[in-house]
Amino acid sequence: MIYLDNAATTFRKPECVKKAVIRAMENCASPGRGGYHPSSLASDTLYRAREALALLFNINTPENIIFTSNATTAINIALKGLLKSGDHALTTSMEHNSVLRPLESLKRKNVSFSTVKADSSGFIHPEDVAESLTPGTKLLCLIHSSNVCGSKNDLKAIGREAKKRGVIFMVDASQSAGSSDIDAERSGIDILAFPGHKGLFGLQGSGGLYIRKGLDIAPLIEGGTGSMSESLLQPDILPDRFESGTPAVPAIAGLLAGTKFILKAGAEEIGRYERHLMTSLAEDLSVIKGVELKGLPFSEDCSAVLSIVTPVDCIALSDKLYKHYGICVRAGLHCSPAAHRTLGTFESGTVRFSPGIFNSKEDMKKTALAVSRCLKEI
Repeated sequence: MIYLDNAATTFRKPECVKKAVIRAMENCASPGRGGYHPSSLASDTLYRAREALALLFNINTPENIIFTSNATTAINIALKGLLKSGDHALTTSMEHNSVLRPLESLKRKNVSFSTVKADSSGFIHPEDVAESLTPGTKLLCLIHSSNVCGSKNDLKAIGREAKKRGVIFMVDASQSAGSSDIDAERSGIDILAFPGHKGLFGLQGSGGLYIRKGLDIAPLIEGGTGSMSESLLQPDILPDRFESGTPAVPAIAGLLAGTKFILKAGAEEIGRYERHLMTSLAEDLSVIKGVELKGLPFSEDCSAVLSIVTPVDCIALSDKLYKHYGICVRAGLHCSPAAHRTLGTFESGTVRFSPGIFNSKEDMKKTALAVSRCLKEI
């Protein structure tokens, strides 16, 4: 099998992640719920995971990193906990439904939002953001890297525009965490949402949310936190305010191991290797009759996500790639219809290839050959 759907979930996982998950399962205790040693070990796992993530994203307050079940949950916590009646948010035409659906839902609570139009290759330009910010804008929510075509936005330049106007800057790092340099301090990021199961090499069902100190965000869920149990009110302290219920300790242990793996290898180095594979595949696909590459896959400002359109239905092509050649790709709209409208692929969808560090250049050659054969056979 050749797995090229790392934009959905990374595979394979590093051995250190597998071992960490098993160790946590063997410990089997809830953090913050007891004074005995296994409970203390579980608490220590959460503490060290926050510290590792803070180091990766240059965050000064590890306690402001909240563990969630995925990036979608993190985004919902931020948007629904921050935006109130009369507020205005600005987002972009490249966002995932995990951003656009909550914002659409918030319209029922008298929250409005508008979108900055990306260019035809999927890039958001800082000057367009600056023109779209209004005196009434409370939040700017931006995808860092597109899950459809890999276009990567300049966080520092766009963050400066938000800071000039006193606008809260929120970043969806679903496709960039672990393979790009994300510096929360230098980019002026106030809120950062990220999944654990993609570029951070953790398990499905893990993710996180960074909330800068001083932001007033209401919790989406309330309940037991293992702290201040005498009060019927949700604690105000972080991370407790946003972490009700028993956390997924084995998944967080895997996230810790994955983050340490990235810190050792280097996020930029990982991203550079994945881009090398992606551009190699793009070169081979570009010479196949009928294949159209979307976005700017050869640009240095792209992550390792490649979408193509062919004369063949994208679902049919992806099915044949797997059934006949064992190649795993994604086809369709990728939960990002707005991005497809921007790229002109809303009607057709795309076939998406997203290589990871456990792929090889030989995998890319085999994939391009398989695509060529499939197009002749269908």
